[in-house]
Amino acid sequence: MPRIRCITEMGMGVDVHGRDATKAAKRAVSDAIRHSSLGFVRMLGKTPHDMFVDVTIGVPNPEGVDTSAVAKELPYGTVTVKAVKGGLEIPAESGSDAILIANAAVIVSLDDGK
Repeated sequence: MPRIRCITEMGMGVDVHGRDATKAAKRAVSDAIRHSSLGFVRMLGKTPHDMFVDVTIGVPNPEGVDTSAVAKELPYGTVTVKAVKGGLEIPAESGSDAILIANAAVIVSLDDGK
């Protein structure tokens, strides 16, 4: 089924202590969707549950992202999450900790009905 991309949102999330990629990723997704309300979906005769939500998370350690936990940040739709190399890690002055920054791209699509 062909999809039509309707919305692309970007967000950033940070774990200040602990290098927790999942925590930073969840915050990035929350940041991306926090200011969105997708009322147009009803105008197209669809419900929020008809949406396909594809999330890409960029973090320095993509293997450290619990994609299932990140997916739970999205309240509607069929959600897929993948983690890729990206983001930033800023070492602490002491070298014992770091700030981990995750970036999220959240893409919402609908079936074009064809």
